[in-house]
Amino acid sequence: MRNRVLLFVASLIVFGTELPLAGQATLTLRLTLEEAQARAVAASHRLAEVRARESAAQATVSAREAADRPTLAAVAGYTRTNHVVEFTVPSPTGAPRVLYPDVPNNSHSRLELQWPIYTGGRTDALERSARAEAAAVAADVSVAQADLRLDVARAFWAVVTARATLEVLEQGVRRSQAHAADVRQRFNVGLIPPNEIASADAQESRARMLAIEARNQRDVATADLARLIGIDLGQPIDPAATLDDASAAFPGIETLLADARASRQERQAMERRIDAANEQRSAAAAGRLPTLAITSGIDYARPNPRIFPRADRWDDSWDAGINVRWSLFDGGRTAADVAQASSLAEVARQRLAEFDSVLALEVRQRALDIDSGRAAVAAAADGVRAAGEARRVVAERYQAGVIPQIEVLDAEFALLQAELDRTRALAGVRMSEARLARAIGK
Repeated sequence: MRNRVLLFVASLIVFGTELPLAGQATLTLRLTLEEAQARAVAASHRLAEVRARESAAQATVSAREAADRPTLAAVAGYTRTNHVVEFTVPSPTGAPRVLYPDVPNNSHSRLELQWPIYTGGRTDALERSARAEAAAVAADVSVAQADLRLDVARAFWAVVTARATLEVLEQGVRRSQAHAADVRQRFNVGLIPPNEIASADAQESRARMLAIEARNQRDVATADLARLIGIDLGQPIDPAATLDDASAAFPGIETLLADARASRQERQAMERRIDAANEQRSAAAAGRLPTLAITSGIDYARPNPRIFPRADRWDDSWDAGINVRWSLFDGGRTAADVAQASSLAEVARQRLAEFDSVLALEVRQRALDIDSGRAAVAAAADGVRAAGEARRVVAERYQAGVIPQIEVLDAEFALLQAELDRTRALAGVRMSEARLARAIGK
């Protein structure tokens, strides 16, 4: 029995170091905004879907390219027919000669070549249209990446904002706790009535409630960022940035607008789709022109219907020719196809014009948002300084017994509100910068 106990203890010593502790905390992941965006691009299912569409568009281009190439096909078959009376004629020797024998078992095989050498430009136009659509889908991939980067930036700065808000509220909790402790001391020496203790406790409870709500918002924002970058939702994340980081200066609105028109992938995708619609119209118009194709083949059949007289044996034959097809009347089908393609091209052009008008407004709005946000940050910083000084003066007067406690509580709340206003203003600037970067295609 003693040996079994020793063996059990030894096994715990050997294997116990390999077991994780029950209360061991998960390591915090520290990320910059650029690192978070890179992780999101690598893990996004939405991007994977758009890339699959790009692969499909490239496959369509390959299919259109193959339409101009010759095709070679092998065909084989077997047919059972009913019995027939053999057709015979007398031969010079007097013996009957069978010209059409009774062959119920018919087998045939054919190797056939077809090569369209002139289609009126239809296949070339369809190939150019497919290439333009593939380029548009490739631009869609860049659009999806830009949208994803904006989503990550929004989630990233939401986490930073929630952390900053929580720090402000936790400072408010500590100030409320200190004030409540001071109020109890003053009550113990008989300087204030008991109702002021209740007021101080209520202020502290309210500060704790706000801190709990901010902590929940931080956890939700962190889980959203974790979802975007493809990690476990419970993974702690420490953003390597603060709201107080210096903002980068941006050029004038006209320069921003020119950069946006040159860089926005949505615009390039629309231009490519206009080209694709125009090529579709050219392909549809080619339906009015004749087509020319080379056909040839080798037959090996038993019996071979091209061999006379017919015989129950395997024979080979071949053929080659040129086929011309010209649709003289199709009931208006070609005209309808041309009209449809022309309408799609006009739709794409109008969509591009609308995009250009909205883009100019968007860039201007984002630039103005940054300007107003920076002004709000400066005003909020002045408000924090003023509220802090007011709280200091009120606290000194309260200690001297000149003013009631309600003025202290009001000063505490005003300082907390000023600090939260500054945090929101800083977060607004960060989000405006992210939206401006998205608007100019970065």
